[in-house]
Amino acid sequence: MLYYLFEFLERNYQIPGAGLFEFITFRAALAVILSLFIATVYGKKIIRFLQKKQMGETIRDLGLEGQQEKAGTPTMGGIIIILATIIPVLLFAKLENIYVILLLVTTVWMGIIGFIDDYLKKFKNDKDGLAGKYKVVGQIGLGIIVGVTMFYHPDITVKREKPQQNLIENVGQNNVREFYPEEKTLLTTIPFVKKNEFNYESLLSWAGDGAKKYVWLIFIPIVIFIITAVSNGANLTDGIDGLAAGTSAIIGVTLAIFAWVSGNVIFSDYLNIMYIPNTGEMTIFIMSFVGALIGFLWYNTYPAQVFMGDTGSLTIGGIIAVIAIAIRKEWLIPILCGIFLMENFSVVLQVGWFKYTKKKFGEGRRIFKMAPLHHHYQKKGFHESKIVTRFWIVGILLAILTIVTLKIR
Repeated sequence: MLYYLFEFLERNYQIPGAGLFEFITFRAALAVILSLFIATVYGKKIIRFLQKKQMGETIRDLGLEGQQEKAGTPTMGGIIIILATIIPVLLFAKLENIYVILLLVTTVWMGIIGFIDDYLKKFKNDKDGLAGKYKVVGQIGLGIIVGVTMFYHPDITVKREKPQQNLIENVGQNNVREFYPEEKTLLTTIPFVKKNEFNYESLLSWAGDGAKKYVWLIFIPIVIFIITAVSNGANLTDGIDGLAAGTSAIIGVTLAIFAWVSGNVIFSDYLNIMYIPNTGEMTIFIMSFVGALIGFLWYNTYPAQVFMGDTGSLTIGGIIAVIAIAIRKEWLIPILCGIFLMENFSVVLQVGWFKYTKKKFGEGRRIFKMAPLHHHYQKKGFHESKIVTRFWIVGILLAILTIVTLKIR
């Protein structure tokens, strides 16, 4: 909203300084500052409100050290993250941008699903909360919205580079890439290969050119799978103080870099990556999201004064997945979101191996002392602060590796 106000003032009255709002970096900086302020200052008031409403967490006895001390800690703290993300976006972003709209829809959609789950647990005394099948239905619904929008919306395009016809003519000149007009395409990025652009339409090339219009039958299920996997991974990671929020903040900063350079013709040229018009505006949303996560960590680090609950964990997972899909970097998720992947995979391995050994030997056996993976290290006697810090370090290394993939081909 403030963007439009200052745009009006600049255009009609030439007020000094109003033109700063044209710069994405300036608005992104304001967004992260404001989101930090909201999360830290007003976060305390929200925590007191949750305490007043007796929104304390009920802790299951898993035999973990210090576990019962957390009983009664307010949950549903994801409300802090959601409010601290949305308010700066409404103030500083271009609200007609389709990518910003998509991310706002994602935040509200997943926030409602998580809120219902937490509400049922606390006010309806249902320890299981919202049934898993209904969560999946909600994630599928979001996947359909995102997939259909990416496939059909006219403002979601890429620009492809024109091949240089005569390299001799370019000697001694500034070699800025020339692009074809914007086009609708399902191009995406594949890491570690020289020609790293992949088109989903090629999956139906065997059926002839006429079959390409049906590629949405492949693309939308892929989007649904990614959103479901990442949101559930974030949900599983939210098991000890500060782990999910800190890991997600690291991922968010990396995605902000990708969004900014992908939407900037100069930097996409320099890095030789796909130029995606209008994605730079997502930087405002992402930095607001990062500021909200860091501000939330003020109260969520050990010993936590508030838990994010499914209201937060499902939302941050959904946001991360949609950003990656929007900037055509969804195949970097296994690297960038490696912590989420490890947490997911540890549960799948544990359950699968237990069932297999029980069927074969009559007694279920375990690979880990407990799943998800962070509980395994708790069982081994590591303090949760040490586990979280080391997971953050791994997350930073994975983020650096993800950025490096731009040049490793």
